[in-house]
Amino acid sequence: MPLFDSVMQEKPAVVFEIGSAYTKLGFAAEAHPRFILPTQVLDPSTGTSKNLFSFHGMELYDKVVTFLNELFFKYVLVSPKDRRIVIVESVLCPTEFRECLARAFFRHFEVSLVFFVPTHLVILTTLAVSTALVIDLGFREAVVLPVYSGVQVLHAWQAQPLASEAVHAEIRRQLIDSGVAGALLTDDLIENIKVRTCFVTKHSRAIQYREGKAPAPCPDVDYPAGGEQIIRVPGVVRETAFEVLFPEDNDHLGLPYLVLDAILKCPLDMRRELAENIVLIGGTSMTQGLTARLQEELTHLLNSDLYKGKLFIKSFKFHSAPAKANFTAWLGGSIYGGTDLLLTRSLTKDAYCKNPRVPDWTHLDDKRTHGSN
Repeated sequence: MPLFDSVMQEKPAVVFEIGSAYTKLGFAAEAHPRFILPTQVLDPSTGTSKNLFSFHGMELYDKVVTFLNELFFKYVLVSPKDRRIVIVESVLCPTEFRECLARAFFRHFEVSLVFFVPTHLVILTTLAVSTALVIDLGFREAVVLPVYSGVQVLHAWQAQPLASEAVHAEIRRQLIDSGVAGALLTDDLIENIKVRTCFVTKHSRAIQYREGKAPAPCPDVDYPAGGEQIIRVPGVVRETAFEVLFPEDNDHLGLPYLVLDAILKCPLDMRRELAENIVLIGGTSMTQGLTARLQEELTHLLNSDLYKGKLFIKSFKFHSAPAKANFTAWLGGSIYGGTDLLLTRSLTKDAYCKNPRVPDWTHLDDKRTHGSN
């Protein structure tokens, strides 16, 4: 019997993508996650929910166990001992968090094997391509990583805190400046205002705002707060909140610069193919107008003194993923979990008990040992 058939006849693996803001979970070989939940646990000291990544040390391990216990027995409703696990992780995932996850799965829940897969690589399976420039716009940071012929070009990666967290801070600042009481602006309310009312403006209008020649703004919006009060969201806030992703200063750390710098660090024969295979993932990338604005900015920068005569690129092309951008990476993990890679490339419980550490997939010796398990 082929190995693929034997994998699919058994119970499907549980696929986790634990992000800074939200966790996606479901079963391997399915087209979408069963649940998308905040990555939060209850903090007994304050009685409120707190982000899982804000804990450290033994407290982090305890919170990870509590969080996973809720996911298994409240949401997917399966016994961990009977399931294999696929973890879709970012390149920048803290080592402490990876180690806590592995210890929780193997020591506490006693799963048989865990398959760690990198976010920027697995999303290419959803597009059936092997080369792309992957731009992950999540909650805390924007990460740009080239992937060429199925290999991540790690020395070319770029990252900056240009994501939803920065946008939320800008919305809060502008609303308080406009007279809104800060006590009304909870995190959930700001996120709702961002998703429902804000958008990324055109490059030409952004230049006018920067030069102090503000164009006629878009209409203001009245947004309910707590069911009793109404917040007036000015048109300027709606249109300029996302300008924090495109800062213009001497440091050149805006999102378009990250993209071009990542391409520039790659060999000459890779650059055109990367520029013509750009993939946007992450919840922030779903904002209306972001892809068009990014393309405008990249085209404009090609003729600037900083990049002219260096990249030799004429155009940029963007892929349309077959799933929503906020769970495209999870879908890639779901596809990986339905193949024989789950059995040949996973970290097994026996291997972990002999050497209690998670192999680093960027290290050749670790990869060799990892693949033999």
